[in-house]
Amino acid sequence: MIESLFPLGLYRYVTGALLLASGIALIYIISSRIPGASTFLETAISFVSDREVFRESSRVWRILFTAGIVLGASLYAVFYQEGLWRTDVSLWRLLVGGILVGFGTRFGKGCTSGHGMNGIGSLSKASIVNFVFFLFTAIITALTVQALGVTP
Repeated sequence: MIESLFPLGLYRYVTGALLLASGIALIYIISSRIPGASTFLETAISFVSDREVFRESSRVWRILFTAGIVLGASLYAVFYQEGLWRTDVSLWRLLVGGILVGFGTRFGKGCTSGHGMNGIGSLSKASIVNFVFFLFTAIITALTVQALGVTP
């Protein structure tokens, strides 16, 4: 059963989870901040906008945090895959998916990583409820897409 769920082996996923948890703990220990990726766009806009809604007292760490996510994923792809971008999903579907994720992140007041890793880790009831809804929605979406026969 494990082989069918994790065809590339379980060690990659366990290693990733341990690295992620270690990174979250390290950021919290060093800065007393709870890291999350969903506010990156606001932070990026705050560098070029004068609007008060985008003003943040501390924003450089968010840029570095997000750059680290992108760099880490890119390094993994270079060393363990056949290149940086490997997907059969068409560009328009990636764009629509990204927009829907953006709306969902705002609607849910945070991303799955923020609620799933940080919120559940700190036993936040709101994060636990949000994460259950994220997971439920993902399962329903996957089953619906599969039933409709949608392919990349």
